[in-house]
Amino acid sequence: MYIPKIVEGQPQSPLIFPGAERTTPTVSVVIPTLNEAKNLPHVLPRIPKWIDEVVIVDGRSSDNTVEVATQLLPKAKIVMETRKGKGAALRAGFSAASGDIIVMLDADGSMAPEEITLFVGALLAGAEFVKGSRFMQGGGTSDMEFHRYLGNYGLLMVARLLFGGRYSDLCYGYAAFWKHTLPALNLQSDGFEIETEMNVRALRTKLKISEVPSFESERINGTSNLNAIRDGLRIVRTMLVEYFHRQN
Repeated sequence: MYIPKIVEGQPQSPLIFPGAERTTPTVSVVIPTLNEAKNLPHVLPRIPKWIDEVVIVDGRSSDNTVEVATQLLPKAKIVMETRKGKGAALRAGFSAASGDIIVMLDADGSMAPEEITLFVGALLAGAEFVKGSRFMQGGGTSDMEFHRYLGNYGLLMVARLLFGGRYSDLCYGYAAFWKHTLPALNLQSDGFEIETEMNVRALRTKLKISEVPSFESERINGTSNLNAIRDGLRIVRTMLVEYFHRQN
């Protein structure tokens, strides 16, 4: 438990009440990258200054992503990941992160770094796992075609049927959690399906879950590696494996 102590004349953190000093947990932001050199200047400078650590996990970029990252954030921790896939990069970043709280953030500009405060605030309020939702009041998206919307809704209904819970969004990768929950989550996925794996395992292990509204913008530069059909099938497979594992 973090107990505030009233101290006059102290600089105020965005995570504490005015006029109070609080011993806060440390926060790491993990950002997987693959050829995001043009996007990082739109993302890294917007990360709140109170963040303790930024972990850049590069998946063998062919541009100067790493150089741009170190120029923008000289103190960033750089992890070079040789395995393919967003899931592999995130798992490497989680292992390298030293913070008590870990926040996942995409490098393409689709997620607003300013929203990190919402995620951390929900964790400090008692949640163990916090996920962003584009489909609750205050959220939204400008980067989802109609067929992807239908696919996401269908996958969400399957998740509710198999695992219960009342998620309003399933296939969205803006999330935060306490690092001590990683052994319970026991993440294994290498691709985009890691986001679904996290969400359903948080339900399975009965973590205290909270959703916060988030707005998804369009990627600023480049092309997404997401394939709606291929990755949708991988998500379905992930949920079925999780369901039958729970049954056994």
